[in-house]
Amino acid sequence: MAKTTIDAEAAAEMDVNGDGHISAEEMAMHLEFKRKALEDKDAQRDAIRKMAWFSLIGLLVYPLAIILTSWLQLDTAAKLVADIAPTYFASIAVLVSAFFAADAVGGKK
Repeated sequence: MAKTTIDAEAAAEMDVNGDGHISAEEMAMHLEFKRKALEDKDAQRDAIRKMAWFSLIGLLVYPLAIILTSWLQLDTAAKLVADIAPTYFASIAVLVSAFFAADAVGGKK
């Protein structure tokens, strides 16, 4: 029968109760934690993708809102929407860049 070994660092991480023995329950817990971490990373990538698409769509639709209000002869609404456009574009750009920067810094750890 072949003997199975494991690195001391990996064993220390899995040995929850510190008894020097990795039980089946401890191994299952470790694998479950790893699986959850992978699911969380996947969910985070999905959230980033959705946020980026939502922001892009917002940036593309916003000028259409100005055109639509102008076309419907809602001059006051068109002026108000156009007046807040720079603030909207800047805040969306800052939001997206901060989110990606935080993700990049978190990914380096």
